[in-house]
Amino acid sequence: MGEAPASVRGMAEPVRAWWARRQFSRGAEVPYPVGTYREAWAAYPMLIRQYHPELNAGITLTQVPPAADVLLLWECESGHRFVATPSEQRARPGRQRRRSAWCPDCAELAAPKRVVPAAVPAPPSASGPTPSAASPAPPRTERPTPAPPRVKRPRTLCPKTPALPAGEPFVSACAPRPASAVEARLRADIFARLEVTPGMNAVRISRPFFDHLEVWPDILLPELRVAIEYDSTGRFGLEHVGSREDADRRKDRMLRAARWEVVRIRTGKLEKLGPHDLQLSSLGRRGIDRLIDTLREIRGPLFVDAYLR
Repeated sequence: MGEAPASVRGMAEPVRAWWARRQFSRGAEVPYPVGTYREAWAAYPMLIRQYHPELNAGITLTQVPPAADVLLLWECESGHRFVATPSEQRARPGRQRRRSAWCPDCAELAAPKRVVPAAVPAPPSASGPTPSAASPAPPRTERPTPAPPRVKRPRTLCPKTPALPAGEPFVSACAPRPASAVEARLRADIFARLEVTPGMNAVRISRPFFDHLEVWPDILLPELRVAIEYDSTGRFGLEHVGSREDADRRKDRMLRAARWEVVRIRTGKLEKLGPHDLQLSSLGRRGIDRLIDTLREIRGPLFVDAYLR
C-alpha cells in the first residue's frame, strides 16, 4: 500500500479520527448523510471507481467533502492501494492523458525514473597498491566553490501568432484540430441557426497563455464576440478536472480581458465555471435553444436575433 506524503500526513488525519471529530463538532451520529456530496464527485468517475467504503470505515465517497483534510484509502483497478486526500486525488491527473495518472504506482510504472549505474572501482594493479590507494588523502579544509546561480531562461513564445490587437479573432495555424464528433455536430448545429462568420479558431490575447499569445476556443462567434466551449470528462475522466480546470478558468479570464464572453457547455456532471455556463446531459434542439437564449442574455435579444437564420 502506498504511503501518503509527509506534507499530507502533517495536516490531514485518518478517516476514523476525522469522522469522529465531525460527529462531535456537528453533534450528530451521521454528520454528512449519504449523497450529500454526490454532485461534487460526479465529475470524477475514475475516483468513484477507486474509492471503496469498506476500506474507509464504511464511509461512502458522497459523505466526504471534496476539500476535507482527511486521509482516504484508494485502490486502483490494478490493485494498488495508496493513501491520499480528496484534494490530492482530484488534482492528480495534471496535464497527462494516461489512464494510469490517477494512481501514483501506475504512473511510476508507466514512466519509471532513470537509474544511473554506479561507477565500478578499477581492479587493483598486479604490482601492488599505488601510493594514493595505500594512504588515504588528507581531508580538505577549504570550502567548496558555490555553484553559480541558475539563470531562469526567458519564455519563448510561438512566433506564428500574428501581430493583431488583443481580442481580434483569426485563423491560427497552431490551433488543434477538433477531435470530438460531438463538438463537430455542435458546431454544425450552431452555424445552422446563426449566420455568423465561420472558420475562426483563435483569439489574440495580451498576456501569454502557456507558450502563445492566443487561445483556441472550441467555437467562435466573431460578430457576437462570444466563445463557446464544449466540456466533458472524457473516456477516462481526465478532461477538465484538477489542474485542467484551473487552466480553463485562466483561459476564460483572458478571453474576458479581451472583451469576449465565454459560454461553457458542461456535461458529465461538471460544475459551472462561469455565470453563463450551461449544464446539459445531452445535446439536441433543446440544448441549442438554451444556448441561443443564453446568447440573448449576454448580447441582447435584438442583436442576437438579427443573426438568426
